[in-house]
Amino acid sequence: MEQRILNKVAIVTGSGQGLGKAVALRLAREGADIVVAEYNAETGAQAAEEIRALGRRALAVAVDLSDAAKIPTMVERVVAEFGHIDILINNAGRTQTKGMLDLTPADWDRVVDTNQRGLFFTLQAVARQMIAQLPEEIRNADRAPRSFGKIVNFSSISGRGGRPFSAHYAAAKAAVISITRSAALGLARYNINVNAVAPGVAPTQMWDQIDRERGALFGSKPGEAFANFVETIPLKRPAMPEDVAAAVAFLCSPDSDYITGQCMNVDGGIEMD
Repeated sequence: MEQRILNKVAIVTGSGQGLGKAVALRLAREGADIVVAEYNAETGAQAAEEIRALGRRALAVAVDLSDAAKIPTMVERVVAEFGHIDILINNAGRTQTKGMLDLTPADWDRVVDTNQRGLFFTLQAVARQMIAQLPEEIRNADRAPRSFGKIVNFSSISGRGGRPFSAHYAAAKAAVISITRSAALGLARYNINVNAVAPGVAPTQMWDQIDRERGALFGSKPGEAFANFVETIPLKRPAMPEDVAAAVAFLCSPDSDYITGQCMNVDGGIEMD
């Protein structure tokens, strides 16, 4: 595999499992050293071991990104270990299937604090570090001459439209698209590219949860809700984690240096805007 991001340092949040882990492994194969920023210390450590087995450096950091006060400490630890940060993948998230009229303030805060608030303050802290790394003459110039950082935020196809049984999740993921555009504009003078991906249906732990919760809500059998979602996909198959990882890797590579403020659907054709 071509090593398009050789010796770059990438933070991948929520990379102890699922799509985040697939992204972390893909970036490692393309030459990056990886920070596994994961709430679950055990799965984070396991992912870090798999990355080291690929011949890349890895640091597992157990952190709850819904607590914004802990984010600067994470960034400081990464810089102390690696000296710089070149890539941020804002993947960490959580979902819940529950009717709109039944949502409580606690439900709302639990989902939004990770998917939206935590994502923004992680982006902010890492962007500050990316800017601080710039040579002074570039940092104070009107515009940096080349790309000096890549940030990829995870939205979702849920953020492309309303979801009556996950209204809080859809709202948070729609906000991710807006945050991505605002950050792309705000960081353009430093030539830091900020983009997003919107995955669709994939065989991950999060979709296992969705299948269970929809089963409890509607009385469907295990796997039935997932299969019904797959039937709505024009390509008639779910995304593999590697499909999403490939899109993210492109947005982290020099091949995407002239792309910023965009949200790429990786969903087999469910959304086409």
